Amino acid sequence: MVIEVVHPSIVKSLLWPDESATQRFAQTLAGASALRNAFIELRGELGAGKTTLVRHLLHALGVAGRVKSPTYAVVEPYELPERQLNVWHFDFYRFSDPREWEDAGFRDIFASSGLKLAEWPEKAAGFLPRADLIFALNAVTETSRQVTLSAQTTVGQALLLAVSESPSEPLLQGAHDLPEAMP
Repeated sequence: MVIEVVHPSIVKSLLWPDESATQRFAQTLAGASALRNAFIELRGELGAGKTTLVRHLLHALGVAGRVKSPTYAVVEPYELPERQLNVWHFDFYRFSDPREWEDAGFRDIFASSGLKLAEWPEKAAGFLPRADLIFALNAVTETSRQVTLSAQTTVGQALLLAVSESPSEPLLQGAHDLPEAMP
């Protein structure tokens, strides 16, 4: 049994002025080695940009074609053989029956290797493992987004470090660390 040492979470805040900033961030995040087996929660109201972020991240990872929100299917799987990576994009907005968790095999998916991205995780809160990284997105204007990133594990901290130290984009310039007690 592996027990992770609990550290205070690290919180970073930033502003994406437009969708191209979201795309640049996703491209940088896609290059982080810690992403391979991460579980990322995406929180925010309808229209906050959760699916847009996922779409840009999946395209940066090599998914070709249309990336749709799995609102009705609950999960969309993606295989990236060139990266030897499986990605599951969940949308729990319509999730209501706890039996659906077991019946759909979600427990097995979360126990397997690969990247898991979950929109509306609060709808499945009692079933999900601890997220490595939480994105809280808020629409400031029609195009800009206030984003709070909260690293909940050492994997999440590694992801924040990777995007913070990216030479190609000063993504977290002016961001701040706020130690918090982990739940």
